[in-house]
Amino acid sequence: MGSNTDPIVLSFHESLLRESDIQLLQGPHWLNDQIISFYFEYLEKFKYKNNSDILFISPEVTQCIKIVPDSDLHIFLSPLEAERKSFIFFPLNDNDSHMAGGSHWSLLVFSRPEKIFLHFDSSGNSNYSHCQIFVKKLKDALNCKNALCKPMKCLQQTNAYDCGIHVLAMADHIASHINRFECVNGIESLNHDAIVRKRKDILKIISSLGGKVY
Repeated sequence: MGSNTDPIVLSFHESLLRESDIQLLQGPHWLNDQIISFYFEYLEKFKYKNNSDILFISPEVTQCIKIVPDSDLHIFLSPLEAERKSFIFFPLNDNDSHMAGGSHWSLLVFSRPEKIFLHFDSSGNSNYSHCQIFVKKLKDALNCKNALCKPMKCLQQTNAYDCGIHVLAMADHIASHINRFECVNGIESLNHDAIVRKRKDILKIISSLGGKVY
């Protein structure tokens, strides 16, 4: 869509949200890369800006990591100092192409202190095979060859479109836990109310940052 028919609603650091993105948040729709990128950037640059141990990787960079040769991983990870971060959040989808797409989001969290990759999937373990391939690729780049990969029990979605909202709510929930306890171990499951509220909460954040949300 051109900019005239899909005007910019908010520019926030590296993120650009358009009217069509806001509509995805307002309605019962699957979330796209732009919304997830924005919220991850908000968590890193605003809500958890005082915790330099936490790194939120955008969906675009996560997808690049999935498809580039192992020898090129440093191009994406080194500028983020990922090899020195204690906790790294990756939004994963089931798209194996370099093009935008996919049909399901899940959340992968790397905890360096606990030497483990933790996978949170709101639709059973439907993304776990993608997760395992991704983790195998990351281990050398992040200097964590002995880290385990574990699927985690978490709140399950009750429809076909809320996987992205689950990822965003879970990312915030886990980051808050890390802020307090410096680990992921002991994290409690989200309750359904947190998912129900999340779309409105994100719209309020966009509005508070100067975005025109109608």
